[in-house]
Amino acid sequence: MPSLQELAKKEGSFASGHRMCAGCPVPIITKMLSRVTEYPVVVCSATGCLEVASSVFPYSSWKVPWIHTAFENAAATLSGVEAMYQLKKRKGELKAETIKFIAIGGDGGTYDIGLQSLSGAMERGHDMLYICYDNGAYMNTGIQRSGATPFAAATTTSPSGTVIPGKQQKRKDLTSILVSHNIGYIGQASIHNPMDLAKKLKKGIEHDGPAFLNVFSPCIPGWKIGADMAVEAARVGVESCFWPLYEVVEGEYKLTYEPKEKLPINDWIFMQGMFRHLKKPELAVLVKEMQDDVDKTWERIKKLCSK
Repeated sequence: MPSLQELAKKEGSFASGHRMCAGCPVPIITKMLSRVTEYPVVVCSATGCLEVASSVFPYSSWKVPWIHTAFENAAATLSGVEAMYQLKKRKGELKAETIKFIAIGGDGGTYDIGLQSLSGAMERGHDMLYICYDNGAYMNTGIQRSGATPFAAATTTSPSGTVIPGKQQKRKDLTSILVSHNIGYIGQASIHNPMDLAKKLKKGIEHDGPAFLNVFSPCIPGWKIGADMAVEAARVGVESCFWPLYEVVEGEYKLTYEPKEKLPINDWIFMQGMFRHLKKPELAVLVKEMQDDVDKTWERIKKLCSK
């Protein structure tokens, strides 16, 4: 794998001048797509923050072939494109050049609305990488809770008030759901660790068959953090083990990072405005519940990786 300095010298697949929020870390992912692999790529985006901000007519930030599709069917759309490509190759209508296919969606279009098409594409075995940039809510449409929203987080549809103290349900473990599809490559990465992210992107793109990568990607307005805090918020989320970095290759778990000193969940949640209500003494029990859940999940992942 080239160094980060060498990767940075290559042309990125995503141009500057996009309209993502100031400080949004999603372009860290998109700029890497053409840098980590020599294969030409075709990208398909579900409706969401990335799509809206990168394709304001008549402009586009994409330097590679790119398709915009509906909120719920990025994986289905790209499945059709990949199937057409395979058919034309068999008929000898295309050059021998290998093309790789990448679908990208936020957690709303992946955890929830797009889960059916994602599951179908993975089960059918299409040669594609699906990337979810997980920012914990439907950020593009007003910060509504999603299946990825953490327990007790305040959103516009799970507000903290006199009736409920934020979201009452636990977040969905999408990575484990994808593991159950028995596909060849699955990973969890974070935007704050570019080398780990680059390696996992390369593995996912170049894997022959379906692959999935879930990337921890803080949202500036949704998390109510400063425009310069996305990378630090992601780092603390990983250091507290809220977001373990690991991969599953052909069913084998591998931990790709382990904190030297695991931080308490307080360090992560109280960086963010969407958890500030949990500072009330009477809600300390919810913080403890979050900590217990994080500890349980972390121990489960470590046990799986140790095997």
